[in-house]
Amino acid sequence: MVEGTVVHVGKKSGLHYRHPRPEWSTEMEHIELSSFPTSDPEDLYNKQELEVLSRDFPQGGFVGFDGDSAVAMGLGVQVHFDEDNPVHTVHDIMPGDGSSGHIPSGDWYYGTSIAVNPTYRRKGIGGELYLLRKQVCITRNLKGIIAGGVMPGFAKYKEEMTADEYITAVREKVIYDSTLSFQANNGFELVCALPNYIANPEIDNYAALIIWRNLEYKES
Repeated sequence: MVEGTVVHVGKKSGLHYRHPRPEWSTEMEHIELSSFPTSDPEDLYNKQELEVLSRDFPQGGFVGFDGDSAVAMGLGVQVHFDEDNPVHTVHDIMPGDGSSGHIPSGDWYYGTSIAVNPTYRRKGIGGELYLLRKQVCITRNLKGIIAGGVMPGFAKYKEEMTADEYITAVREKVIYDSTLSFQANNGFELVCALPNYIANPEIDNYAALIIWRNLEYKES
């Protein structure tokens, strides 16, 4: 029997979502590694980091269970973010020094991971995790969600256009990208390229800065 209160039941997936707990860190690490098999493990969460994050900011994370099995997760931290100087790397957010990177006074939610067991894809889980993250922003009065969006389709176009040109083409719906287009359809702005964001040689280590703005945010 899984401990922890069920905070949401996915209407499409049927998964039971709970806030992360340190004792689930081994299962969560497996989800992360199986979801991103070609990524450098240094750019992903490990067991120890997941334990720390589960203690620092459980309210900002969600683990999806099918019965007693953890099969998906959406994690994040609160941060301060300067939109005038948006370029950063994943290690600016996830320092890898034993800390979670969570800043309790931060006014943005930074989405650090959405990972789904490969056998559970195409069940609406990504959309459910985005809705849960948006609710965190509304409940905690945060400005919105920031993330470095993977852009897998860029691998086909990187010899003929820059990363920023590719993001513009996806934004204008000239090109469909399986990840960025999904994020745009979920209300995210596709802002600009983030060079050397994460080790991913297929797309020359780029990611796309994506932002969802909480229209209910109130200045304090």
